[in-house]
Amino acid sequence: MPSMRQSYTVTEDPSAAFPFLKQEMRRRGSVSRGSVSGSVLVSTFVGLLINQAKNSKSAQGLVGLRNLGNTCFMNSILQCLSNTHSLRDYCLHNSHRRDLNNNSRTNTALMEEFAKLIQSMWTSSSSEAVSPSEFKTQIQRYAPRFVGYNQQDAQEFLRFLLDGLHNEVNRVTVRPRGTMEDFDHLPDEEKGKKMWSKYLEREDSKIVDLFVGQLKSSLTCSHCGFCSTVFDPFWDLSLPIAKKGYGEVSLMDCMRLFTKEDVLDGDEKPTCYRCKARRRCTKKFTVQKFPKILVLHLKRFSEARRTSKLSTFVNFSMKDLDLREFASENSINAVYNLYAVSNHSGTTMGGHYTAYCRNPTSGEWYTFNDSRVTPMSSSQVRSSDAYVLFYELVSSSRM
Repeated sequence: MPSMRQSYTVTEDPSAAFPFLKQEMRRRGSVSRGSVSGSVLVSTFVGLLINQAKNSKSAQGLVGLRNLGNTCFMNSILQCLSNTHSLRDYCLHNSHRRDLNNNSRTNTALMEEFAKLIQSMWTSSSSEAVSPSEFKTQIQRYAPRFVGYNQQDAQEFLRFLLDGLHNEVNRVTVRPRGTMEDFDHLPDEEKGKKMWSKYLEREDSKIVDLFVGQLKSSLTCSHCGFCSTVFDPFWDLSLPIAKKGYGEVSLMDCMRLFTKEDVLDGDEKPTCYRCKARRRCTKKFTVQKFPKILVLHLKRFSEARRTSKLSTFVNFSMKDLDLREFASENSINAVYNLYAVSNHSGTTMGGHYTAYCRNPTSGEWYTFNDSRVTPMSSSQVRSSDAYVLFYELVSSSRM
């Protein structure tokens, strides 16, 4: 298509070829064919084309990202975050600017480039792929491990990125000194709330609002029965993949394995607070506070040997994933809907990342494969390539 800066000579009535122009011309007071100048018609036509493009599907987040050289891991995660409704709006409405300005920080480049990238993916009048090169420059300044063009782990990239974004928009500009406070005399629910409040005194941002939950770890002494509890924030949950004889497991199987009571004995014996001696104990995880966005990482890669990969098919719910059985307390806000998946296909030696995302505007699912974006059926979302799952909390009013 010629550059819009070029001049055109209009020799016929464009409304004949483009009927939708007639109404627009009448609105602008152009009654007769002869009274309409070529420049007015062209500017009208170009303006309508731009508006049409902005309202078309190509402008609604369905824009690919160029692969800069083994950066499919980055592209996959960026597309999942682009389809995170609240985070997308935070960038599109420039709300991040308020947090950046309030903090008077010098390091704001990562959040700025991330927001620019999201904005270009959602307001582009072209369906051409966007280059994330400026963003990559900033993420590798923040986390030098991403310098170069080696294949990286998508979940590790997500953790570094969210941490970097949080640090730049943290509402806490001066973190208070760490003080030791004894909350052990409090009931667990009250203790959990106190620990969460202490966490927010240091770490409080839109990123935390969305992605951070709280995990409860209970340690019970087998000798005296004393139970001590610890509460920690989490940005995602790394789930071991349960093993069953017939090769297919469910996400709930993985959650149950993650929260299964473990026995700590032998060299692993902890010191009991009451006995003042090392005792055999049991340890169990439960979720004290569920985040608005729950990121579940399926541990497909061996931590000891990064050369092996589990390709087990994990069957996961796409709607109404009910996790209330894993809650520390009787929580009503523990039902989630899936909206994005980061996939890893192939082996550790030659793998490739893609993303499946549900568009927050249309509700339709799409495959994001670097530069290519194609519609897909929701029935194709579950696969043995699923690696990082993104769930959104269903509001209590809708349950």
